[in-house]
Amino acid sequence: MPTKFCRLRLLIAGLSIVILTCGTSSAAQASRDSQSGSSTIVVIDAGHGGHDRGGIPGQKVPEKEMTLDVAQRLKSVLTANGYRVVMTRDSDVFVPLPTRVAIANSYRNAIFVCIHFNSTQRAGADGIETYFYSRDSLPLASAVHYFVAGGAPSPNRGVRRRGYYVLRKTSVPAVLVECGFLTNPTEAAYAQNTTYRQKLAEEIAAGVRGRFSVTSALSPTRVATAESIPLQSYTDQTNVRGSERSRSKRSHKKRSSSKSSKKKKSSKPLDSKSSATPKEGEG
Repeated sequence: MPTKFCRLRLLIAGLSIVILTCGTSSAAQASRDSQSGSSTIVVIDAGHGGHDRGGIPGQKVPEKEMTLDVAQRLKSVLTANGYRVVMTRDSDVFVPLPTRVAIANSYRNAIFVCIHFNSTQRAGADGIETYFYSRDSLPLASAVHYFVAGGAPSPNRGVRRRGYYVLRKTSVPAVLVECGFLTNPTEAAYAQNTTYRQKLAEEIAAGVRGRFSVTSALSPTRVATAESIPLQSYTDQTNVRGSERSRSKRSHKKRSSSKSSKKKKSSKPLDSKSSATPKEGEG
């Protein structure tokens, strides 16, 4: 009942009020969580899989392998801390977006963590970014980003609000973490290092554990305190055109625009091509 009351206050008074109002109950929940991690179920979603390699056409490092490895490492870290973990996939298989969402929504007391790596045609693009959609997910996004971006040698690209499918359709707190650009030579080298992938898993786990320690003070950087984590400022991208199409789709569309203009009658929708499968979170 207190949680529902706080959410009502959120709609009326805004985000900063709900965090302050819910601080006591969150602290109590955090205490219970630290004593028994199993009180919260963590649904881990390793991006892509099976025929969906992830990334963009011609990408050397397969995203689906990197995401699965980090997800499995995260599972081990959280399990060791007493959490109950559910994987949307634990092998190289393709899981449709609605199925991933259904798995997360089937647990009442759960959080959803979707793991991805970024990609773009510009090899120089780099950095860590974290996405969320619902306001209830901002504390989790803040904590996860606080640790992952703070623990990685890559630039901090910030927290972003966007209506990706797995974020918009989940009824539990949900985040999508982009752990660097596999199309950037330096970050691709990081991702292929087992020590670095273990580090990513540990930092994400730290965010999961610290989500109830997020304060209402907005700050884009880390602060030197073990007791509190700053609520991150964020860029709202919910109105970005084509937010539910993958970056690979948009890139592929641009490259093939000249060809498709000549063959309009015989061309097929991008959605029918396996090479343009939506990024988990964008479909």
